[in-house]
Amino acid sequence: MAQEQVIVAGGCFWCTEAVMKDVIGVTGVESGYIGGDQPNPTYKEVCTGNTGHAEGVRVTYDADQISLDQILDVFMGTHDPTQLNRQGNDIGTQYRSAIFPAEDQREAAEAAIARWNEEHPGQSAVTTIETGEWYPAEDYHQEYWEGEGQRNPYCLAVIPPKLMKLRKSFQKYLKDDA
Repeated sequence: MAQEQVIVAGGCFWCTEAVMKDVIGVTGVESGYIGGDQPNPTYKEVCTGNTGHAEGVRVTYDADQISLDQILDVFMGTHDPTQLNRQGNDIGTQYRSAIFPAEDQREAAEAAIARWNEEHPGQSAVTTIETGEWYPAEDYHQEYWEGEGQRNPYCLAVIPPKLMKLRKSFQKYLKDDA
């Protein structure tokens, strides 16, 4: 099993985490903060938009089951990469669309954005490619959809449409129990 990781930010980390957990080969998803200047930020601090961090997820996957290109295509296809510093009603730089690749993943990140743009003529992804230090989010944010998210009105409004998009557009990448 060839375990690899990539970090992506596509708005609310609860939403991105819920999507990625249903993808074949994904063995772990951790919500956290990346791309800002403040060490060890808290959720409350990141929500102000003043730390420079994005809400992101660190996706651990088995490269023998799914490729980095496929993971990035799912990411690009299950959020709106054309919205600058927002996803729906979530507004601010903490909700930006970004990929935080390891150095050897940069080319794949650039190619994923180019593929998305090519497949969506007349639209342009504003997804950035950035670097930054990863900070795991507080424990109560991990696996949020499976727990508190099922009772959170925001999550109930936003996550099911993303999961439907995953099931419709990326069925071949779904786990059997998804």
